[in-house]
Amino acid sequence: MAIVTQTLHSKQVSSSVPQWGAVLELFKPVTWFPPMWAFACGAVSAGAPSTAGWMKIAWGVVVAGPLVCASSQAVNDWFDRHVDALNEPNRPIPSGRIPGRWGLGLAVAWTLVSLAAGWWLGTWGFVATAIALVFAWAYSMPPVRLKQNGWVGNLAVGLSYEGLAWVTGAAVVLGGALPDARILWVALLYSLGAHGIMTLNDFKSRRGDLRMGVGSLPARLGPVRAARVAAVVMIVPQLVVIGLLAGWGAQTHAAAVAGLVFVQLGMLRVLLRRPNEAKALWYSALGVPVYVSGMMVSAFALRGVGL
Repeated sequence: MAIVTQTLHSKQVSSSVPQWGAVLELFKPVTWFPPMWAFACGAVSAGAPSTAGWMKIAWGVVVAGPLVCASSQAVNDWFDRHVDALNEPNRPIPSGRIPGRWGLGLAVAWTLVSLAAGWWLGTWGFVATAIALVFAWAYSMPPVRLKQNGWVGNLAVGLSYEGLAWVTGAAVVLGGALPDARILWVALLYSLGAHGIMTLNDFKSRRGDLRMGVGSLPARLGPVRAARVAAVVMIVPQLVVIGLLAGWGAQTHAAAVAGLVFVQLGMLRVLLRRPNEAKALWYSALGVPVYVSGMMVSAFALRGVGL
């Protein structure tokens, strides 16, 4: 820890306030897509909104990505600043581009902004927003720090990024009401599958996690076992979704999701031959878009089964 602290201090810059570019980098716009997409899937699954509803949907997409997700990234970067000094020393906080306790202040401020914005999404939209923010802090902040256990931490992220965002999108279209149980089941299943996506994402930080005692699955299980777990956790929930859609009368959509799963299986064979950081990043770039395509197909299936 002393070496890491020295690294943090040695990279401080002279400015006492954050650079605007560093603040944007702290919020990691590249990570906003999953919850924004899940929110859109939720909106689609609940049916066609009114004209006024489209404005609320647009607002919900902003809440899901640039607000709630950005808050979670700021929280994570603050509490991971010592790990990032090893894994990603050029990140805004360890590099000193966000100096002092500005990182914590930005995380708190953006959390409050997100909570206030969620108020305008109706009862269940607000509740989902609040739960997602609780998960964001619990994932990174001691003493809870769910990410110390890759099994629990990845589940929290999957539920927040995919499930809660999906439920919020559906609730907004429904005027703040709790969505149908079929929507909740599909949202839950894709949340569970996202656990595997998070495991692959953790490959890039495995060496730093091992040094700092962070129990990500690649650090706990090693690359081979972690990749196998990720593959099973991603595929099995999708198989359940296929069965549910077929049982609900959406056979065409079920077949489409099955085709997307078949593509993923082919890519997973490549990943599992020699799992490593490069292969995990490769799958994240090419395989995950196939996974999330199945989410939207499922959303349209739900829309068409007469919820």
